[in-house]
Amino acid sequence: MLKHRLLFGSIMAAVFVALILLDGHLDGSLTKAAPNQPVQAAIFTILIALLAIPAQFELGNLIKQTGGHLFKSITIPASILLATIPFLGCFAWISIEGNEIFILICFLAPALSFLALFVVQALKFGTEGTIRNVSASFFSIIYLGFLCSFILGIRIAWGPWVFLLFIFTIKSSDIGAYTLGRLFGKHKMCPNISPGKTWEGLAGAALFGALVSFGFSVVSGIMTPLWAIGFGAVFGVLGQLGDLVESMIKRDAASKDSSASIPGFGGILDVIDSPLATAPAAFAFFYFVF
Repeated sequence: MLKHRLLFGSIMAAVFVALILLDGHLDGSLTKAAPNQPVQAAIFTILIALLAIPAQFELGNLIKQTGGHLFKSITIPASILLATIPFLGCFAWISIEGNEIFILICFLAPALSFLALFVVQALKFGTEGTIRNVSASFFSIIYLGFLCSFILGIRIAWGPWVFLLFIFTIKSSDIGAYTLGRLFGKHKMCPNISPGKTWEGLAGAALFGALVSFGFSVVSGIMTPLWAIGFGAVFGVLGQLGDLVESMIKRDAASKDSSASIPGFGGILDVIDSPLATAPAAFAFFYFVF
């Protein structure tokens, strides 16, 4: 498993970085030498939209194991719409009323999606399982749509380098937690949720997150070394809490991984769980502090 994790992890990281840098080059956000284009992060937005589809299927399979049903005819388009709202905001300049239209989308998309779920429920199952099915479906829209919008928001608002700092800090904390947990883990952190999680692993997440954030900031100059260390340590810990969120979902479904689509990692949900959970806090940090 470790061999597969290293191999596929390296391939995914290389492809991901290449796409983000290409994206930044095309929209002018990669360097200050080129002017920023009005529309930002088009490639990354397409990637998010494409990944939302299998992610919804993975979550749907987990929900099905708990006895619920995911209404993917609603959850897939709704989660894509919510996740890509920051990109849609790039087009607000097209018309005088662009900002008003953008705000309407932000409020109407989740509301109309929620009501549409009841329509599908009535057509498919009548009243049976209404609370369970509608709740699970709306949860998937918020989890994979709304939370994901903060990830795209970071990329659009602060550019590819800040975005890569965030992603590499969070994912390196996963590596730190896994490594130190395997080597030194003795004290269980929350055995009822994730038996493999240890306090030593949590310390490893904070350590690796701080080191990567510090190194990234020294090279790029994004933030001061002290801020970088604090950012890495705090978000390294938050990343592990995000991993626990998915662990709760998988344990409720009596499943070890969300799927077996990515060797060594499990499924797409197993890869994106920590960035999803930490993106809102990171967005707030960059907005109020950065």
